[in-house]
Amino acid sequence: MAEYESDHTRFMREYLEKHPEQVEEQRRGRALWWDKPQDAEQQRRFDAARVPQKSYPYQTDLTSSDTH
Repeated sequence: MAEYESDHTRFMREYLEKHPEQVEEQRRGRALWWDKPQDAEQQRRFDAARVPQKSYPYQTDLTSSDTH
């Protein structure tokens, strides 16, 4: 019994068979946006500088004295 293949998967497989140049285009696009070197020290500084945020930051607290 053959495994299930969705319409989308079948379309993409057939499309890439007909357009093999798109595989390299995919790789270039991924490298452009996602495959970036990571800097552990910079990430540590970002984490240390993070400010806690209220669960709903747009709520106005009218009972607080600092709003008057």
